[in-house]
Amino acid sequence: MFESQRPHRSRVRLRALALLSLCAASLGAQATAPAFAATVARLSEPGGYFDSDNLISNETSYLHVVTRLQQLGVTGGAYVGVGPDQNYSYIAAIRPAVAYLLDIRRDNALQHLLFKALFARSRNRLEYLCYWLGRRVPADVDRWTERPILQLLAYVDTAALDPKDAERVRGETLHMVEAFGVPLDARDRETIVRFHSEFMRQGLELRFSSLGRLNAGDYPTLRRLILERDLRGQMRSYLARDADWRFVRDLQQTGRVIPVVGDLAGPHALAAIGHDAQARGLRISALYTSNAEMYLWRNGSFPAFASTVTQLPAAPAGVIIRSYFDRSGGGHPMAVPGHVSVQLLQRLKDFTRRQRRGAFPSYWDLVTLDAR
Repeated sequence: MFESQRPHRSRVRLRALALLSLCAASLGAQATAPAFAATVARLSEPGGYFDSDNLISNETSYLHVVTRLQQLGVTGGAYVGVGPDQNYSYIAAIRPAVAYLLDIRRDNALQHLLFKALFARSRNRLEYLCYWLGRRVPADVDRWTERPILQLLAYVDTAALDPKDAERVRGETLHMVEAFGVPLDARDRETIVRFHSEFMRQGLELRFSSLGRLNAGDYPTLRRLILERDLRGQMRSYLARDADWRFVRDLQQTGRVIPVVGDLAGPHALAAIGHDAQARGLRISALYTSNAEMYLWRNGSFPAFASTVTQLPAAPAGVIIRSYFDRSGGGHPMAVPGHVSVQLLQRLKDFTRRQRRGAFPSYWDLVTLDAR
């Protein structure tokens, strides 16, 4: 009788520990909620539209710049980036004191609030992956802390998705998001639950998808993005090593990963981020724009963006991290075989120097001049 009860007791004990962890995380979130929510509101602009859900990135080359970031000594300071969780890998590599995640879509800010809740309730990478993708947390989860990422993904692959358990996790996670203090309406809550449900439904096979246009067959899965490597062949996702994941979690738990709604070329958000960083005694170490500058170039708002960038408090080694997609076959000189995207660095001081001398003649010049 005793032996048959052991698995049940183990599950009860695990559930009790998880509940205690959730309560502690919720109390921590409530303690810092007013200041965090006020900062989000103060820095943000009204949201806009972009034609993709952006649940994950489509940049398979995103980690290629990690090697060059280290070579240039890009570290500390304030990080600014667009898009979803690929930012966390840059944050893990740069180790900033604060990170601002700026995007024109309010949905992106909601997604980062979801991630903030997942970090808050997780003790290690496997627990984070399980809560994120709706898999049952193993009873011995503490023993998985230092295990290789391939073993963690193998567990996720073999763990079944329990609909009732997934519903419970979604409800608990939404409750934690609400405790952060950022005002949410019914549509916001529905969006957060929908995003979380989509992660659970598709798991590691989730792909980037566009709205109203064809999705390219070479868009990467979440699995591929997690397992991507830098130019030295090393896995550098924030999920590859416990120390990197833990650094991002610590920033999240202290309210220093700040989602901001705003247009890169808008009248307020990016400039306000620069002022907020300066008020903290920090300078911008990295500005990750993905390929958003291409859209700014197309709609004529790039000069407004460029003007704001030249006014940012840039660190001496500060850089712009950008992506270039070569689907025309023209060939970027820094393209890496097997990747449609090309990841580029430009020093902020080089960008400012060229902009003040008369701007960039073309988008091609932007993505090739001073590229590193």
